[in-house]
Amino acid sequence: MAFPTQRPRRLRQSDTWRALVRETQLTLADFVYPMFIVPGAKLRHPVSSMPGVSQFSVDEIVGEARKVADAGVRAIILFSAPDHKDPDASAFLDPHGLVPRAVRGIKQAVPELLVWTDVCLCSATDHGHCGHVTPAGVIDNDSSVATLAKVALTHARAGADAVAPSDMMDGRVGAIRALLDANGFSNTPVVSYAAKYASAFYGPFREAADSAPAFGDRRSYQMDPANGREALREVLMDVEEGADMVMVKPAGPYLDVIRSVRKAVNVPVVAYQVSGEFSLIKAAAERGWIDERAAALETLIGIKRAGADLILSYFAPQLREWLR
Repeated sequence: MAFPTQRPRRLRQSDTWRALVRETQLTLADFVYPMFIVPGAKLRHPVSSMPGVSQFSVDEIVGEARKVADAGVRAIILFSAPDHKDPDASAFLDPHGLVPRAVRGIKQAVPELLVWTDVCLCSATDHGHCGHVTPAGVIDNDSSVATLAKVALTHARAGADAVAPSDMMDGRVGAIRALLDANGFSNTPVVSYAAKYASAFYGPFREAADSAPAFGDRRSYQMDPANGREALREVLMDVEEGADMVMVKPAGPYLDVIRSVRKAVNVPVVAYQVSGEFSLIKAAAERGWIDERAAALETLIGIKRAGADLILSYFAPQLREWLR
């Protein structure tokens, strides 16, 4: 039996050949590292469900940000878990709160590191939802949007390089863009969590950010995992409202959505490899079931191959050594 003229194996014979014809490349410039801030001083609390990830007090996160930058990571995104929680998320409007203080400290100590800030209400509300709740237990979209815009402005005034609304309230991108522009922050990008799904993969994050809802769930404002076309509707509305980048979250279970979004828009597409995706790999690797490095890189390559320009991942600080 004659062999075919085309033999794809010819270009797989060695590491050199494979590297030469590799279609998708990962670099450290592709990654944003999520970091968590808690009240106090000289505090580093390991997150039990996320091996290798910790919560930091403001004084400690500044030094940790220096290490992250030294590892080659160019951007981080900050989340915080304040002690004070109330229905209005007032802790997030405090110009001397955890996030503004951390932003100022990091930008002074590590000016080359881009600092994004997550804009949401969940970890500062006593009910744990991403927006204001009416007495009837319903999320009040429009009053929530007004508060979210004020939170974004508070972060921009502290020196944030970008604000990233993750709440999934309707109209918040336009409101944030308008308030930033009106206050002299027209150069501050808005990175919209445009297609954020009501996912089962957020559990470890809710420990790290102390953001679990006290009642119900978030399905009335986060997306149904069964819907793909709806994601494009959300994304296109956010771009129209002024989003500079759009995000799909989670990443791994939604590679088809990432690909569809990449084809539909001309702004950078961000994908968030969330805590559950990270912790599953870590847990399996700790048990010797998989190779952590190989599995992490394979999933990250898959996310980029699907169309993501940037990836939020808890693996980011490990990548310099792995990519060597």
